[in-house]
Amino acid sequence: MPEDVLFFVGRTLLGLFFIFSGLNHFTVFQQMSDFAEGRGVPLARVAVAATGLLLIVGGVSVLGGFWVRWGLGGLILFLTVVTPWIHSYWRMEDPHRRQEEQLHFMKNLALLGALLMLWQLWG
Repeated sequence: MPEDVLFFVGRTLLGLFFIFSGLNHFTVFQQMSDFAEGRGVPLARVAVAATGLLLIVGGVSVLGGFWVRWGLGGLILFLTVVTPWIHSYWRMEDPHRRQEEQLHFMKNLALLGALLMLWQLWG
């Protein structure tokens, strides 16, 4: 496959991931708000709505290929803040919960790495 096709497919998958993640903030809004509040997020409902919107806009930016640096910057900021705050697996006493949060933490680090590579590419 030509490189441009692979790049397009990768960009599409990454963009859709963030769009669906952002939509999820709204489809299970109360659960997400309760979870965020339990993790000490101030104004949890506002934070969930704002980050949901940020994920959607960032995902659309990556998917559509416009205002990409702004979209990537928002997603990078989101993952940089949310990953250690929300998925702090080292604080979990329950081994199953710890494993689940560690998985989310590592997934977010991988996503952050992909976004940083795109930031460099679209520089």
